[in-house]
Amino acid sequence: MSSPDINSDGFDLGALNYTTLVPYNGTIPTGGDSLTQNLNVHYESGDIAWMLTSTALVLLMVPGVGFFYSGLARRKSALSLIWVTMMAVGVTSFQWFFWGYSLAFSHSAGRFIGDLSNIGFRNVLAAPSVGSERIPDLLFAVYQGMFASITVALAVGAVAERGRMLPCVVFMFIWSTIIYDAIACWTWNPAGWVAQMGGIDFAGGTPVHISSGSAALAYSLMLGKRRGHGTHELNFRPHNVTQIIIGTIFMWVGWFGFNAGSALSASMRAVMAAVNTNLAASVGGVTWCLLDYRLERKWSAVGFCSGVVAGLVAITPGSGFVPAWSAVIFGVVAGSSCNYATKVKFFLGIDDALDIFAVHGIGGFVGNILTGFFAADHVAHLDGRTVIQGGGLTGHWIQLCYQLADSVSGFAYSFGGTCIILFLINLIPGLGLRASEEAEVIGMDDAEIGEFAYDFVEFTRDVVNGGDLLDDDSKYSADRESPIPHEKAFSSSVGDDHQRSR
Repeated sequence: MSSPDINSDGFDLGALNYTTLVPYNGTIPTGGDSLTQNLNVHYESGDIAWMLTSTALVLLMVPGVGFFYSGLARRKSALSLIWVTMMAVGVTSFQWFFWGYSLAFSHSAGRFIGDLSNIGFRNVLAAPSVGSERIPDLLFAVYQGMFASITVALAVGAVAERGRMLPCVVFMFIWSTIIYDAIACWTWNPAGWVAQMGGIDFAGGTPVHISSGSAALAYSLMLGKRRGHGTHELNFRPHNVTQIIIGTIFMWVGWFGFNAGSALSASMRAVMAAVNTNLAASVGGVTWCLLDYRLERKWSAVGFCSGVVAGLVAITPGSGFVPAWSAVIFGVVAGSSCNYATKVKFFLGIDDALDIFAVHGIGGFVGNILTGFFAADHVAHLDGRTVIQGGGLTGHWIQLCYQLADSVSGFAYSFGGTCIILFLINLIPGLGLRASEEAEVIGMDDAEIGEFAYDFVEFTRDVVNGGDLLDDDSKYSADRESPIPHEKAFSSSVGDDHQRSR
C-alpha cells in the first residue's frame, strides 16, 4: 500500500518544504507568543502578499489626489493642495496608530464607536482581524490606516485657494477621530449598527466618499466664498491639465488596491472587484466626456478624468457585491449624475472650488443605492465566506432601505459634525480658518508655504516683465506690482508684509 504522502506521479509530498495552514484557536490578544510559536501558520502567504501590495496601492492614491486637486486650481495655490494632501497622510497615520484604529476596529467595539483597548496598537499583532479571519490584526490595521488617510486627504481639498494650513492640520486630527472613526466603526466593524442592520459597503461608499464629500461641502461653507466669486476673476480654466491626468492615473491604479484589496484576501472576489473597478471607471470617463461634448463640442480631458473618478467612487461600495455587467450601469449613472451635480454648488451658494461634494458625495450616494439594487449573493460568496441575501434585483428590496439609511446618516453626521468642529476651531486664537484677502491675492503657496509649484521668478521675469527684472530686484512676486490689474491695490501692503517677514 502506497504512502498517503505519495501522489499519483510518485512525488513524496511530505518531503516538500512548505508551511501547513493551522486554524487559529488561541485566546491571547496578540495571537500568540512569537518566541515560542510560528504565528505565520494561521494565514496564507498569498493573502498577506496581496494585502501588503494593496496597502501600497492605496497610499499611491494620495499623491494622485494631490496632483488632481493641484491641477484644477490656479497656479499660485497649486503647491498648497499637494502639501495639504500629503500632510493628511502624516497626521492621520499618527492618529490611526494612537487611537484611530482602536476607535474604529477594536474587538470590543460598540454600535457607534470602539473603545481604547488597542490604543497605540496595543495587542495588535497576529490575532485574526475583525475585518476577516484570513488576515491578522496588524496587517488589517495598516491597510485600513491608508483608507483613513485618503479620506482626510479628499476632504481637506476644500481649503483650496483661501484656507490656512495650521487650522487645517488641527482639523485633520479632530475630524478623523470624531467623524471618520465613528462612521468606519458603524459600517465595517461587525458590531456597528449599519453592519448589524444589514447595510453593505464593500470599500467605502459612506465612510470614505460620502463622509469626505459632505465634509468638504461643510468646510467650503464655513470658509466662505473665494475672493471674486461670481465675477470674471474666478472664470478660469484648470491651470495644468497634464497634472490632472497624472493624478487620475495614480488614483486609477491605486483604486485596484482600494477596491480589490477590500476582499481582504487573494480570492476570486478580489478579481471581480478589480474587473468592476476598471469597467466602471472607463465607462464613467466616456460618459462625462460625451456630456461635455454635447455642450462645448470639445473632447475635454478634464471631463474624462472627472468621469473616471466619478465611476471609481460609485463602484467602490459595490465592487465586491455586484456582477461585472452592472459596472457599466454604475459608470453611466455616476458619470451623468456627478456631471450634473457640479451645478448643485450654485444652487446652494457654496463655493466648493474643486467639486468634491459633486464627485465624492453624490458619487458615493449613487454607488450605495445602486449596490442595494444590484448586489448578488453569488458574487459576495466568491471569497468562500461572505453570505448576503442580495439586493433589489434578487427580490431583497429592503436592502435599498438599508443603503439609504446608511447614506443619509453618514451625510448628516459628517456635514453637521464638520460644521461644529470648524466653528470651534475658528474660535481659538491663531486658528482662524480663512487666510487674509492679501494672502488670497498672492496665493496660498507664497502666503502659507513659502515655496512654489513652479518657478514664479522665471515666469514673471520672462513672460510678464519681458526680462526686465534685475538680479538685485525682489524674487518674490508679492514684492512687485501685480501684473493682474484687479490685484494692484494689494501689492504694496503685501510687499510690506513680506519685507517685515524677511
